[in-house]
Amino acid sequence: MRLKRRDLLRGGAALVTGGALTAGIDGLCLTPFRLDVSHHQLGAPQTLFANSAAPAAPAPAESRRLRIAHVSDLHLHRVGPLEEKVLEALHSLAPDLLVITGDSLSTARGEGPLLDFLAACPETPHRLAIVGNWEISSGVPVARLRAHHERHGFDLLVNRSVKLAVADRSVRVTGFDDFRQGRPDPAAALSGEEPCDHHLVLAHCPVHRDKLALPAEHPADLVLSGHTHGGQVAPGGIALLTPPGSGRYVAGWYRDGGPPLFVSRGIGTSTLPIRIGSAPELACLDWHLA
Repeated sequence: MRLKRRDLLRGGAALVTGGALTAGIDGLCLTPFRLDVSHHQLGAPQTLFANSAAPAAPAPAESRRLRIAHVSDLHLHRVGPLEEKVLEALHSLAPDLLVITGDSLSTARGEGPLLDFLAACPETPHRLAIVGNWEISSGVPVARLRAHHERHGFDLLVNRSVKLAVADRSVRVTGFDDFRQGRPDPAAALSGEEPCDHHLVLAHCPVHRDKLALPAEHPADLVLSGHTHGGQVAPGGIALLTPPGSGRYVAGWYRDGGPPLFVSRGIGTSTLPIRIGSAPELACLDWHLA
């Protein structure tokens, strides 16, 4: 019995060690470099079923579709194999609107890679970006970041809005300063702006959704965020920890208690170069505008 118990203990220890080693290899070498391109439909037109007695609502014209490519949390140190996958996917998706929702760099050393990444992005009708907490803590002045983005056709929105035309519909896009490190200001972002048919809000920290305090004439129809990395370490899809500013949000869609919110798992990593159960994500959202 003693021999059997000892063998069991040794076998159990070997299994634990092997499992930890496998998880470590996956978390350091595999998952952080595997890109998931997720596809989402919003306001998709209804279709008529063959035996339906009641007619469906008319489908919007195809030209009213706004394809959004949502990139977040690049945390650029270089434009390496993962970033090249992101760029290849962006070119393939051919979006109408490319948005980058903050934390594109972690330190001032990321300025060069950021310029390289922006330069390699596909030509799209609209390219917008916002800042996250890491841009602010990096010490790179926002004015310089704005110049970097403008050099490559991006509009960096910090408490500012722009109006887009999509066929016969208008879309207001509002980009906020970071919730944790900055000073988001809805009044400044929407001052003097006329209401539009649709309103897209870009806010790096998803908890911002609960505290938007938008003017009544500018309700949000959709909020896009990042920041959480999907927990970054989420064995079995269960996030062990999310950063301050995440609130109750981790990843994916949230449609309760406010405007629809999509939280991207982002691309890069922060603090530790590891991802477990939360692969990098590039989101493609096809928004059919009513």
